[in-house]
Amino acid sequence: MDVEISSDQDKLRISDVHEMLAIAFWSPGITETEICKGIRNSALVVGAYLADKRQVGFLRVVSDKVRFAYLLDVIVADAFRRKGIGQKMVQFAMSHVELKDIYQWLLVTKDAHGVYAKCGFQKLQTPERWMSIMKPRPER
Repeated sequence: MDVEISSDQDKLRISDVHEMLAIAFWSPGITETEICKGIRNSALVVGAYLADKRQVGFLRVVSDKVRFAYLLDVIVADAFRRKGIGQKMVQFAMSHVELKDIYQWLLVTKDAHGVYAKCGFQKLQTPERWMSIMKPRPER
């Protein structure tokens, strides 16, 4: 499948991104305003585009661009899943010149462990060292 992977934010189609993220289990009901704020506050944003300019994939990276990066909102439109698009976006992000110095990458996934394993991710080696705060998503 011929898909263009790009970090050019001018190509982003927020309505397409919203359509995908609003039904994702981790961001039900997310608004376009929230998506735009997340994009503005991200170190890198990646999109996957068809020849007709339709956006079929999206991901963001939150990072200090020195040591640490968190990969999130990785999503591919339902009709285009299982075609390697997500994996291509992750590899694009991880090899991006802006993030070349990163040596600690993190992500959270419920059901795509196999996809991320192909990109080099593995279970936490020292989970006992990690802590988190998980609050419910605020009503908007």
